Amino acid sequence: MTVDGTPAARPDAGDRAATGTDADASPYEGGAADREAVAKGMRLRRMSELTLNEADGMTPGIPARPGRPKHDPPRIGIMGGTFDPIHNGHLVAASEVAWVYDLDEVIFVPTGRPVFKLDKEVTNAEDRYLMTVIATAPNPKFTVSRVDIDRPGITYTIDTLRDIRAQYPSAELFFITGADAVTEILRWKDVDRMRDYAHFVAVTRPGYSDPGAIRHAPEGMVDALEIPALAISSTDIRHRASLSEPVWYLVPDGVVQYIAKHGLYRR
Repeated sequence: MTVDGTPAARPDAGDRAATGTDADASPYEGGAADREAVAKGMRLRRMSELTLNEADGMTPGIPARPGRPKHDPPRIGIMGGTFDPIHNGHLVAASEVAWVYDLDEVIFVPTGRPVFKLDKEVTNAEDRYLMTVIATAPNPKFTVSRVDIDRPGITYTIDTLRDIRAQYPSAELFFITGADAVTEILRWKDVDRMRDYAHFVAVTRPGYSDPGAIRHAPEGMVDALEIPALAISSTDIRHRASLSEPVWYLVPDGVVQYIAKHGLYRR
């Protein structure tokens, strides 16, 4: 938080910050935003444009400041991914979406058997789960779910959403994904059913300019949120760790220590 039956991520996209996106190459880098790219079917928001008046409710959809009572029903974000390993780009994306949409909670969902990586080596689920728990522990709004890693078989986003919905039947769910994954999402055969489960929030890097990826999204289905640029990828972190190069400040300190203690990614 998938192709034929709503896969959990676009093929070989790394870890693009959602069960359907897996933000491996962080989609959080660039310059000025391309509004044309989000002109159809999506609303673009920037953290820098939010004012206190907007946050107090003058602009629909922009939340009030933290400290307000929990919503009833609760507003919950779902961020899935391989998280191999989870890195600071994932955490920033989740934090920004939680702030803008005034979420009560963001549930991180490590994928079990990611369909787009069936032919690739993936760190075992328990290590990825524990690194995600360590990384998210300092933020009281972040929790981690085992629904995907405990479910047998290949991980599909529709199953993730269905399981989370079963746990939170009255919640308003926000599925956090990368903008580059929207094209894949729209091709999934169960996309209409997924719309019934959750609203989609596509995080974009500053300077995102790929109109083909998002312009065909049905109106009202997807919001785009531009977040701070962080050029971090799980692929690069794994490579650096395999060469015994430092990964400090790319991932949370506890994850650095976990990788070292368990010898993850060593050649």
